Amino acid sequence: MDRRVRAPTLATLAPKWALAAALFFALGACATVPSRGVTPAERQAMAGRMMVDIETLASDAFEGRKPGTPGAQKALDYLTQRFAEIGLTSGTNDPGNPWKAPVRLTTVRADSSKIELDLGNRAVALSPEEGVAVTTRRRELIADGDMVFVGYGSQAIEAKDVMGKVAVMLADDSLNPERRVLLESKQAGAVLVVAQDPRLVRQVREESGRETVNRTGEIDEVFAAVATSEAMERAFGKDRWAALVEAASSPDFTPIDLRAKANIEASAQRRDFTSFNVIGRLAGTRPDSEAVLLIAHWDHLGLCRPAGAPDRICNGALDNASGVALMLELARRLADAGSFERDIYVLATTAEESGLLGAHAFAANPPLPLDSVIAAFNFDTVALAPAGAPVGFVGEGRTPLDTIVLEEMLAGGRDLGDRAYAERFVQRQDAWALLQKGVPAVLLSSAFASQITSGPFFGGAYHSPDDEVGAIELGGAIDDLLLHEALVKRLAIPSAPQEPAQP
Repeated sequence: MDRRVRAPTLATLAPKWALAAALFFALGACATVPSRGVTPAERQAMAGRMMVDIETLASDAFEGRKPGTPGAQKALDYLTQRFAEIGLTSGTNDPGNPWKAPVRLTTVRADSSKIELDLGNRAVALSPEEGVAVTTRRRELIADGDMVFVGYGSQAIEAKDVMGKVAVMLADDSLNPERRVLLESKQAGAVLVVAQDPRLVRQVREESGRETVNRTGEIDEVFAAVATSEAMERAFGKDRWAALVEAASSPDFTPIDLRAKANIEASAQRRDFTSFNVIGRLAGTRPDSEAVLLIAHWDHLGLCRPAGAPDRICNGALDNASGVALMLELARRLADAGSFERDIYVLATTAEESGLLGAHAFAANPPLPLDSVIAAFNFDTVALAPAGAPVGFVGEGRTPLDTIVLEEMLAGGRDLGDRAYAERFVQRQDAWALLQKGVPAVLLSSAFASQITSGPFFGGAYHSPDDEVGAIELGGAIDDLLLHEALVKRLAIPSAPQEPAQP
């Protein structure tokens, strides 16, 4: 339901979720649960604390935690409070920005579009179904641009043929961005792509009408247009257009002056704002001995349904209040365990849903040298599997961490899940942004062990208002937490003797 409520507090939610956790563990008592020295009562307490964080972050009061909204600010305030309560210190290493590292973002959404062809004796205005012009700038215009037909826009086209003109290019089964960019590199004033399939026009119109988010300064500046072949037949005549298309297939094709002009105009709504990564730190006793990084994204989709819908809010309980809750509980247990030799950084990223933007921002401007991070563990959509489930190893084979991960899985009695299924998610989560920079980063989660476990979620409640607290399953998540605790302790105290793993 779309209702405004006061964010629940630890005190009000703990009794409620202690009862839920007790019921859950009673029902799961028959499963083979890796203990790692943790009693059922301790697991129950861990589940209660995690549920408080999940319930709070996924409450309607936070309105889906979309960056740049009041709900996002509530999430940021809650996280900085929780980081301090756990015993972390600010990890930004920037006195001017304690806890919160700025991530500057820009949203873009198409606003208006106009394509008009001037054939000298008449003008042809294309309807929205016949053509659409798009830009990522606030406004782009080419007036009375000479039109030149470039066929399929091959590399044989020379700059003198298209410079400052509207290059009319045939598409095949897609919009061919590589060929369009090639023409732009030869200083075409604009590129008008002609699609045989009218669905491509609708696709461009719909996609450009959705809001996109990018890191400020990293937006691909685009000005392009697409039209249907039927619209070009209407403008130039069916026979003439057919002759042009036939000529384009000739090996001797050269650009053809269409003796027509085009007026193409597009505008977009742009908004610049600042979101934040939240960064905490458990200081090690040997500052020169590298660091371990924990990471989970705090953002979600916000008000994802139109006004008047029964439930407008994508609360993101599983994706990713659950991952943040696991990270917070793990950080609390590590803080309570005492000091470590290596630093432990705890990172809650923004704008993951928009393309891992917060993780990319961290990697581009880290508060510590990236080559000092010996391991990064990502937590995302973790609360799906029951206790005793196998582990999905996302990132296996890509880092030096494989041996230690598999050893700790063996020591904890955990099985490895479906490798091929886990591999599907490598580029879809924050660890990917770090892997691209050479940081050993993985995601270990029972939720990604098999299609059977997470397939129903990704085919149903994922990115919808149905991603609610009622679907949370913490058994496997707590197993995963204990696996990570063993890994971090082993990595953060490199001088400690290691016991051989036992099955």
